Amino acid sequence: MLHESVLRTLDLPVADRFEAWTQRLGRTHAPMELDSDRAADYRGHQRVFELGDVVVWPATFDHLVFRRTPKLVRQSDPETFHLSLLLRGEGLAAWDRQQAAYGIRDFHVNCSSRSYEIHTGPDPVTIVGVELPRALVALPAGHAERAVGRRISGREGTGALLAQLLVQLASDTGPYRPSDAPRLGTVVADLVTAVFAHAVDDDLRLPPETHERTLLLRVKAFVDRHLADPELTPARIAAAHHVSRSHLYRLFQAEDVSVAAYVRNRRLANARRDLCDPALTTLPVHAVGARWGFARAPEFTRAFRTAYGLPPGEFRRQTLAAVPGVAARGCGRSAK
Repeated sequence: MLHESVLRTLDLPVADRFEAWTQRLGRTHAPMELDSDRAADYRGHQRVFELGDVVVWPATFDHLVFRRTPKLVRQSDPETFHLSLLLRGEGLAAWDRQQAAYGIRDFHVNCSSRSYEIHTGPDPVTIVGVELPRALVALPAGHAERAVGRRISGREGTGALLAQLLVQLASDTGPYRPSDAPRLGTVVADLVTAVFAHAVDDDLRLPPETHERTLLLRVKAFVDRHLADPELTPARIAAAHHVSRSHLYRLFQAEDVSVAAYVRNRRLANARRDLCDPALTTLPVHAVGARWGFARAPEFTRAFRTAYGLPPGEFRRQTLAAVPGVAARGCGRSAK
């Protein structure tokens, strides 16, 4: 799993909690002046994990006022962009005589090179924060900065793709190896670039490789949403994304898997998870297959046996009969 650094203020003496939180956020992003009406007994929980040069930090914390003053900018500027995906609560940011309010699934964007003031609401907030060097945002000089302060939706378009990835990473870093971190950081940086470009109408200036990686993520998200459809063919996937089938096939060449194999593997992985679930024991095996796009039971059985070495019914019996530890390990493999 990825290495994480964690701070829970409740683990500290009451008198030390707010100062520890202030120092922690100063190291995570950039030095700031923090204030809170809960400073006397501050509640905050932050996890930090590094994806190469990109840092992701899920956090839940009490009311807070962040101030990055011009003096602090002059004293220390790591030249990073910061994004916060708001998952609970509310926030208000002010900069250069402008201000914007943020709601659930909105992104707030700021930059360590500019002063700002941010207020959260009276109730605790939950965010997923991202820090990345300005150099990783592949837009012409000055263009990325135009995204600063904007309220960017995490509910649609490239913003939704970025939000889904961050929420998934924040929910569980266990499936990822340390060697995955730099590659995940590249994906996050590319999506941030795409989000910024869309926000400032510079999408056509994105480097071709960023377009391709973003398109691949969109395709994978589309596949996951439509796995139950037996007619989920390469032709339909290509048409939904306005590309040719040959273009779609090229996207997956770097994945070392064909489009059809990717769809089959995702279906099998979901079916396997359902077969491991004691709550779904009353669902017939053929219905599990149909639930994930295998219209014919023999086709499901053949594909499952090829991937996992057992027909699905026998796999379910052995898995659910095993002791909990063995069952957990058995349900952790993925289709090859």
